[in-house]
Amino acid sequence: MSQPDDFGFTEEAALLKESARKFFNEKFTADVLHNMVAGDPSPDRAPQVQWDEDIWQQMVDLGWSLLAVPEAQGGVGMPLVGVAGLVEELGRAAFPCPLLSTLAASYILSACGSEGEPALIDIAEGATATLVFADENGSLEPKATPIGVSSGNLDGTGYFVQDAGKVSHLLVCARSDSGLSLHWLGSDAAGVERTQDSIVDLTRDQAHIHFNNAQAQQVSADASAALEQALPALWTLYAADMVGAGEWLLQTTVDYVNARQQFDKPLGFFQAVKHPLVDVMVMIDQAKSLVYNAACAVDCEPEMARQYAHMAQASASDMADYSGSRAVQCHGGIGFTWECYVHLFFKRQRHSQMLWGDGPWHRARLAEIVIDAVA
Repeated sequence: MSQPDDFGFTEEAALLKESARKFFNEKFTADVLHNMVAGDPSPDRAPQVQWDEDIWQQMVDLGWSLLAVPEAQGGVGMPLVGVAGLVEELGRAAFPCPLLSTLAASYILSACGSEGEPALIDIAEGATATLVFADENGSLEPKATPIGVSSGNLDGTGYFVQDAGKVSHLLVCARSDSGLSLHWLGSDAAGVERTQDSIVDLTRDQAHIHFNNAQAQQVSADASAALEQALPALWTLYAADMVGAGEWLLQTTVDYVNARQQFDKPLGFFQAVKHPLVDVMVMIDQAKSLVYNAACAVDCEPEMARQYAHMAQASASDMADYSGSRAVQCHGGIGFTWECYVHLFFKRQRHSQMLWGDGPWHRARLAEIVIDAVA
């Protein structure tokens, strides 16, 4: 099946994206974000889980957490290209919430077939979730999971768990003698112990979670197949988040260099300032095009979804690095201060850049697809 010329970005998807931008502009400005998460500049501060649960509940009431849940399980079942537009606005606002993690879990559960339906119904009824599978080295290979399962009980410790302090459920990839499987349980279940990590990104929280004979419901006997199917959607959404954060950094920096005067001229007048910002704009446009191309492939051209998602992640990761560094540099001395909001988005971009593999990692996987096919 070929892709439509407009990536399948319907009027409904455009309306969702526009309403999301209006929602965050009205309810969660950068001032609110900074006041919420950046009150303590001490590098020795204890890790905190700070977010506005009232605004999150409004997002749930709007149905945003159900977008990736199929209609048969009580969700919306929106095409990924529409969900990507929403996530782009989430990244632009950098709103701390479990939306990305819950959407990711929904795509994985959808790939689990009938076994995953009860967990999808939980999400449709308001549950939030995050994926647990990484080892202490941050391996992106599910087979490296340090969590074991026996008779439905989990043991071991999962690392780099995103939004762990905000979710109600955990989707755990575990290994046994029969292979990899996926399991569903409450984040407050018996035998589950969460330890928050100190991370640079103030807009998210991360933890490592220890399981001690924690009883869980199996949602897939073949985790490798489910993750293989769902990963392109996950990579695409996290790339969309980076695009949104990059757009905020670019717009904020352009506004600053047009207002800041030097030698009786706006900073933006000088080529040493304007040329790097044009480069940022080009990189954002490129990453955005690849994000919607990948999202459309998941919807309409699944045989190309993995290749296009690698392209989107590689481009977005490179853009995340460059947009953050140029924003700090163009803000000059104030750009390095805690009071300047740029550091919040700079750190979010750094975190996102490495979360699901940086540009070189995705280009290496892309080369395996393209070159191996030719060979």
